[in-house]
Amino acid sequence: MLNEEERIIESAQRGDVEAFNQLVRLYESRVYNLCYRMLGDAEAAADVAQDTFISAYRNLGRFRGGLFRSWLLRIATNACYDVLRARKRRPSTSLDALGTSDDEGRGFDLPDPHEHPDEVALRHELAAAIQQGLAQLPEDQRVVIILSDIQGMAYDEIAAITATSLGTVKSRLSRGRARLRDILRAGELLPAKFRHEDR
Repeated sequence: MLNEEERIIESAQRGDVEAFNQLVRLYESRVYNLCYRMLGDAEAAADVAQDTFISAYRNLGRFRGGLFRSWLLRIATNACYDVLRARKRRPSTSLDALGTSDDEGRGFDLPDPHEHPDEVALRHELAAAIQQGLAQLPEDQRVVIILSDIQGMAYDEIAAITATSLGTVKSRLSRGRARLRDILRAGELLPAKFRHEDR
């Protein structure tokens, strides 16, 4: 798979647009997921994901090897940080966000015929609670939790994406998990089924 990806990247670097489109198709859901989890807004996530691929295309000549996924997610992470910094300078509320349901931005889920409607509702409730908790974390903790616990990446790849040391990644992950757990418990955002009662 890696040799095939290297061949596609080399073709894209030579100006083959279809080769670059293959890379987009390969990574678009991962990039969008990271952006959505970081920003908490489907429209902003789609815009930043698109900007990520435009930037990657323009800077493809600067890619010098290694994991293309890490390079791409680093561009996406930095783009998310730019949006979050801009929001802090000019806070606003999206009119779209005010009138939408919790399911906005997650895509359309076809119901699993083996899953009970109560289980579907609980799963959506849990996902919303986790997203609300993530939004309350500092950005540096949020990104490592998304990359590790949601996207399942190894610590060394997260260190490459975030341009930090392995120790920093582990520290931010530990603090972020503890803080997210406290947020979920304190606000009782977590559905009752998923709470561990203190005994």
